[in-house]
Amino acid sequence: MNTWQEDRPGGGGGSYGQGNGGYPGGGGAEPPLPPGLNPRGPGAPTPPRPPAPPQQPAGAPGYPPPGAAHQSGGPGNPSGPSGPSGPSNPNRPGGPGASLRTPGGDRSRRSRRRRIKVAALALVSALLVTGVGTYFWADSKLNHENVLASYQGRPAAGKGTNWLIVGSDSRDGLTDGQKQAMHTGTDSGKRSDSMMILHIGSSGNTLMSIPRDSWVPIPAHLNTDGSGKTVPGTTSKINSAFNNGGGRLLVETVETNTGIHIDHYAEIGFAGFVGIVDSVGGVNMCIDQDISDKDSGLNLKAGCQTLNGTQSLAFVRQRHQMADQDLGRMRNQQKFLSALAHQAASPVTVLDPFTFYPLVSSGLGTLIVDNDAGLTDLGSLFMAMKSVTGGSGKSITVPIGNADYHTSTGESAVKWDPVKSKQVFDAIKNDTTIP
Repeated sequence: MNTWQEDRPGGGGGSYGQGNGGYPGGGGAEPPLPPGLNPRGPGAPTPPRPPAPPQQPAGAPGYPPPGAAHQSGGPGNPSGPSGPSGPSNPNRPGGPGASLRTPGGDRSRRSRRRRIKVAALALVSALLVTGVGTYFWADSKLNHENVLASYQGRPAAGKGTNWLIVGSDSRDGLTDGQKQAMHTGTDSGKRSDSMMILHIGSSGNTLMSIPRDSWVPIPAHLNTDGSGKTVPGTTSKINSAFNNGGGRLLVETVETNTGIHIDHYAEIGFAGFVGIVDSVGGVNMCIDQDISDKDSGLNLKAGCQTLNGTQSLAFVRQRHQMADQDLGRMRNQQKFLSALAHQAASPVTVLDPFTFYPLVSSGLGTLIVDNDAGLTDLGSLFMAMKSVTGGSGKSITVPIGNADYHTSTGESAVKWDPVKSKQVFDAIKNDTTIP
């Protein structure tokens, strides 16, 4: 069918947009419609048409094929399938995922994250406050005494850390019924029931027992009756130093006879000992043979078992079934204290409030330490004793020269081996391997 375009110059019936300018002037501009075809009526101006896109040769680099711009949704066609408003764009209004990115949803997520952060911060703060509070509460339970006094000729500090650990027979804190049940007697005051030096060093930890009947020089000291009089020095059993001058005189006596500088001191009586054992639920011990001791009231069958506080106290005190009496008892004391430290320092004990708080209340409340000792120092002590149990340390006794030494006063005492004991003392001072 012929149209008005067939008669335009250069038209030749070509398609729209083809050729070298199908309109007059070759510029691609469309001529006005005939008056009869103008929808605005005769004489009305023809509405302008948008300019035609520039012509590029087919197959030019980066030039899409005809119709591609209408389908790609790219810059040339924002309404295409994948364009900003295309049906396949998940971010278009109302498209898939639009509900996850709404301003209200973003605010909700930010609010939730903020609440989680605040809750976590509050929890950490509460744990810190509780931990710090517990530390100062437990530290306040310790009883401090000035037992590490300076004196002329005191040995200089050596390598490592040395504790003097004393078990006293103090009955303080026990009722009359408990004294009877535990076979402790009713004596007042306190005497040393056991004493040990715990050396903590880089060459290994060593727990050394000192026989309480050791025959040694006792330094001169002030009378404890408050008179201010000086008691002259003498030679006697080492436990008389504790009996007559308490922890301070005992420390000085140990230091002057061994040459070992004592860095810390710990002392515990009967009541505290029983309380610690019961608070940790008893101590597991393996007994080599049946024990039946009327003096301590202990009756145990051979084998592994859990000892309660009363049984444990009797176990570390009994000696009459031992062929070597006090020396055999010291071996039991070392074995027991290492097992107790292993159990008291375990995470199950420390992290369980139902065990930890009774342990602090019953144990630390009756423990006497030097003025400079704190909870961290006690923790180091327990861990060192635990290592002795684990095999990475040693349990020894001061080398004995004569276990039945008869004194000039007719007493039976323990005499140290002067050569071997000095070798051990020097190794502890210098933190070298114990010979």
